[in-house]
Amino acid sequence: MIWLHWTLTGVFAVLGLGCILLTVMQLPGIWVMLLLALGVQLADVAWVHGADTDAGWWALGTGLVLAIIAEILEGTAGAAGAKVGGGTRRAMWGGFIGGLVGAILGTPLIPIPVLGTFIGAIVGAFAGALIGETTGKHSPSVAEALKPAAGAAAGRAVGTVFKMAIGVAIWLILIAGLLIR
Repeated sequence: MIWLHWTLTGVFAVLGLGCILLTVMQLPGIWVMLLLALGVQLADVAWVHGADTDAGWWALGTGLVLAIIAEILEGTAGAAGAKVGGGTRRAMWGGFIGGLVGAILGTPLIPIPVLGTFIGAIVGAFAGALIGETTGKHSPSVAEALKPAAGAAAGRAVGTVFKMAIGVAIWLILIAGLLIR
């Protein structure tokens, strides 16, 4: 049944690349990838290698830890960018919420696959931070709020790029874990 192992690993490798694209689209691609790898690992345990699959379990555990780090990094990057730009807490929250809303709206409004969602998230983080910064009690002018808004947009872009890079690392670790027997 070794052919089953190689077939499942090959299918996982291809689908894992698709999961990385889902990450760029602000979808839970890393989590889908981990679930796919878990399915391959369980199939290996049940039908191919039996209990001799320690590398796969270690790869899954490492991937899980990296996925959590990636989520935290991406989620806070826009808010951190707004803060670095001198923004208030409202700008930070606005950048975070705006990035999520922008990703959702950018997907159908910018009809470029993958890139539309990414651009929508960046524009949304900018708009959300700008709105958040300019609607408080002691809100600055729009010109003064541009710096935190630009920081939120840059932070969101950097956070997504880092999350995608971590997703590639997870993908490689999971493939290695599936191949090492």
